[in-house]
Amino acid sequence: MEAFLLAVLTLTLTLLVNRTACQLEIHFYRNSCPLAEAIVHTVSRQLFAADPTLPAGLLRLQFHDCWTRGCDGSVLIDSTADNIAEKEAPPNLTLRGFNEIDTIKAAVEAQCPGIVSCADILAMAVREGCNFTGASAYDLLTGRLDGTISKMEEVNMPGPSFSIEQALQSFQAKGYTLDDMITLLGGHSMGFAHCGFFLDRLYNFLGTGEADPTMDPGTHQFLTSNCPISLETNTNVSADPKVNINQNTSTPFLLTNSFYQGLLNKKAVLQLDQELAFNATTLAVVIDYITKPDTWRKKFAKAMIKMTTEEVLPAGEVGEIRFNCRVVNNPSPAAAPVNNPSPPAPPVNNPSLAPAPGF
Repeated sequence: MEAFLLAVLTLTLTLLVNRTACQLEIHFYRNSCPLAEAIVHTVSRQLFAADPTLPAGLLRLQFHDCWTRGCDGSVLIDSTADNIAEKEAPPNLTLRGFNEIDTIKAAVEAQCPGIVSCADILAMAVREGCNFTGASAYDLLTGRLDGTISKMEEVNMPGPSFSIEQALQSFQAKGYTLDDMITLLGGHSMGFAHCGFFLDRLYNFLGTGEADPTMDPGTHQFLTSNCPISLETNTNVSADPKVNINQNTSTPFLLTNSFYQGLLNKKAVLQLDQELAFNATTLAVVIDYITKPDTWRKKFAKAMIKMTTEEVLPAGEVGEIRFNCRVVNNPSPAAAPVNNPSPPAPPVNNPSLAPAPGF
């Protein structure tokens, strides 16, 4: 047992020393875990086939992870007795995909224990999801370390009721341009939105006691039928109904430019999204993406690469390779996980390890 613990400690220290700088590269695991990307590809595709809504959930999960402390997998960490983690922050309460990341991690760990970070597994799974739902494939740099800090109070996401100016200020503070912001918001072409994020637009827009007059009447009627005003007093997020965030398509779980046409049709669910069509500068980009879908697909891929490579690990921080994505490797005695979360799920159906197309 002592020899085993010494080996684990040596491995961990080696990873800390060799990867603190976190130099990313394509196929980072080509030697240390050659099948890593193939495993993520295979297991992810099985999960997507079982739940076509999952790619949207994972895309949002990664965006929220990268927004706080960079793409370090800190959003995956569970709260402990002495720390409330990022996932407990109000903007993160409706995140999903944690169990599925556990499943993918378990499959990779079975092949290469302690080698592939949870941050990279999330990034690879999201890249698979984007490709699975119709977006352009993109070369993903890997080699991220997992962060060891996850604090609820550090979460400061831009809100769905932000103005263009407020949202842009938040995005620019993270190193994004206006064009990046408009492009990434195109991710709202798929997935769900909980009623609580837009209830004010239906019943009390800007405190007027009326609906947002810019919303398409048919869309308003549909949303009010699914999001009754009684929800204003509901504090149970898990019971908050949800609707397709893209009301302009019959394929709400595909990543396409249909989101932008919906803005012109005044069918946006979120206020920030709709305002893109009411600002002269952003409207020009919206129209460009409507008329040139390939332009949006290529720029979305570039924006995803930018999102996943900037602020990978804050300067001065030391990362690790978490064995369990929910728990740091060497927590303090007082930092026992709350509610004893279940361990990672086993691999799905013993997936084959054929390389993914395009790798």
